Amino acid sequence: MSVPSVAYSESVRAAGDEAGFPFSAVVGQERLQLALILCAVHPGIGGVLVRGEKGTAKSTVVRALAQLLPPVVDESGARPARLVELPVGATEDRVVGSLDLERVLRDGEQAFKPGLLAAAHHGVLYVDEVNLLHDHLVDVLLDAAAMGRVHIERDGVSHTHPARFVLVGTMNPEEGELRPQLLDRFGLTVDVVASRVVDTRMAVVRRRLDYEADPAAFADRYAAADREVAERILTARDHLAEVSLDNVELRRIAALCAAFDVDGMRADLVVARTATAHAAWRGATEVTESDVRVAAELALPHRRRRDPFDEPGISEEQLDDAMRHAADEAARAEQDGADGLGKGEAVPPNGAGPRNPAEGEGRDADSPDAEQNSPAGRNPADSASVDRPDGPDVPDDGRDSPGGGPDSPDGGPDFPGGGPNPPGGDRNPSDDRAERNPSADRPAREGSVAAPAATLPKPPRWEVPGVGEGAPGRRSRAHTRQGRIVRATDDTSTGLHLLGTIFAAAPRQFERGRLTGPLAFAPDDLRGAYREGREGNLVVFVVDTSGSMAARDRLSAVTNAVVALLRDAYQRRDKVAVITMRGQEADLVLPPTSSVDIAVRRLADLRTGGKTPLAQGLLRARDLIRRERTRDPHRRPLLVLLTDGRATGGTDPVPRARAAARMLANDSVTAMVVDCERGMIRLGLARDIAAELRGGYLHLGELTGDAVAHVVRATRAA
Repeated sequence: MSVPSVAYSESVRAAGDEAGFPFSAVVGQERLQLALILCAVHPGIGGVLVRGEKGTAKSTVVRALAQLLPPVVDESGARPARLVELPVGATEDRVVGSLDLERVLRDGEQAFKPGLLAAAHHGVLYVDEVNLLHDHLVDVLLDAAAMGRVHIERDGVSHTHPARFVLVGTMNPEEGELRPQLLDRFGLTVDVVASRVVDTRMAVVRRRLDYEADPAAFADRYAAADREVAERILTARDHLAEVSLDNVELRRIAALCAAFDVDGMRADLVVARTATAHAAWRGATEVTESDVRVAAELALPHRRRRDPFDEPGISEEQLDDAMRHAADEAARAEQDGADGLGKGEAVPPNGAGPRNPAEGEGRDADSPDAEQNSPAGRNPADSASVDRPDGPDVPDDGRDSPGGGPDSPDGGPDFPGGGPNPPGGDRNPSDDRAERNPSADRPAREGSVAAPAATLPKPPRWEVPGVGEGAPGRRSRAHTRQGRIVRATDDTSTGLHLLGTIFAAAPRQFERGRLTGPLAFAPDDLRGAYREGREGNLVVFVVDTSGSMAARDRLSAVTNAVVALLRDAYQRRDKVAVITMRGQEADLVLPPTSSVDIAVRRLADLRTGGKTPLAQGLLRARDLIRRERTRDPHRRPLLVLLTDGRATGGTDPVPRARAAARMLANDSVTAMVVDCERGMIRLGLARDIAAELRGGYLHLGELTGDAVAHVVRATRAA
């Protein structure tokens, strides 16, 4: 099935359109290069997520890869593979495609207009800052990358087309994390950092300056090395089906995934596909232990993230132990003849059972026959239906030259992992360290205060009243570009409202001279769809860390409460800020950020003691909110104050605290006060502050109660 013609935007370009930075000229990112190459060899791996600080050549390497992919042959002839860049603000219609309104209105016939996924077929789909992309769009991308096809059922359109591409997402974790479910659905993950070695940094700068001085001449210097890499990718693709994965290595893979306690079976499949691709890349005909190790290093670290505040990663020691444990398991099974698939039976690279050489010969992967012979109606080599028995994750609303260039140390093509000794190939799986289960060795981050989710209270569903127009999220109601259609409107920026358009045109048919045939439409008939979804808010935590809060049990309770609230903010896709009050001042310990796990880490460094400058804390929060409203006027604030209400810092502490609370209320800031007062005698000062804020009130001990789910809305309504 060929790709329909598409009027491509400037975000879609052919890889050969300009002299980009050569893939082989990138310095110090061999691990990232290998991951991208393996996904180019076997797109069924599911793509690469590149995590790292800014300025580490993430985008440069991805764009360079597209220049190495084999040409695409379609109805127009051969063309270079395309690099499709998906903007963070893209709509779902632009990504998957939509109804061709021009043909509908002009010809009265239903037609489909393909989107960016169709443009990326046999190329690279690149999403910079994927962690800032709307979650439902990430789901769409990952579904397409896993299945190799796009299915559209919307607006009266039923359409399907192939979309096999190398999916690459880049992100800076400091700007917010992907939720664990989406992390798991990326096949491979690579963490990149800038080298601290002076010679390496000099090489990076020198090559970049040389490229900027004369891009064409610089590209020519590395053309031979890039050509060699491209030829190896094509050769590996052609020989991928000849690589066998026997039961010994398959058991090793299963034992590794079980040892690291990963969820589901996707990790096993990805490791198997990656190991097979690595074997094909190095020219082997069967998967070995070294291939499995390389695959595990790339496919498993991010799948160990069980809690939103856990950092992904596997240490070398943990991987060594797991490999030795898996080797022992494979040896025992081979000795006992316990291979579940039949002893000595080889498994093809896609794990679909024994290969019949007669099956699939001369059959195009996109042909209907190939799909009809798949149990799931798709080519099993590109399908992930077995990965997702329950369907896609549904969001809760509530870089010297590795390619043997002039500066390469070895002057050869065997980079990274492509030589006879790939990474991990010289490791002895039977070294005599003490055996242990690596899943029990997850190191806790030093100073971390995040407790397991099961031990923390479940906070109520707090939201800002009314309907906003803020950033996409899952907390408060908002008018968004996505979401359920509520009614027709004159604004067509969020999509066409078909019925509204028809109803607007129908009364004018007689005056337009229509008697038969399609409806006669005019531009002013168009009606847009008013959509309502959920937005993320700015949640400002103001935490009392004064002497009256410093008792061990109270501080522990408050810390756990804040962690629970931060976890809720993570799930709701909020930005958070943390202000602490102690002594005579209020400190902004965390400016507004989408990376709420940084907020959790900051809690470990809180200092306590002194008086309670409650007024200063509220005024600091007010100033912060006013600045953020100027910077991001559509993100509505939610203030969460945790205090016992005993204002003692500064002059006239109590009247000033109440006046500051009234100022916040007059600014229409939605607030919730969590009363941290304990003891037999309670003064109820926090409740008074809540009244001045015209906000909700909740005692710390009630934070686990379900009956307070609507306390903010109820209080505001009153």
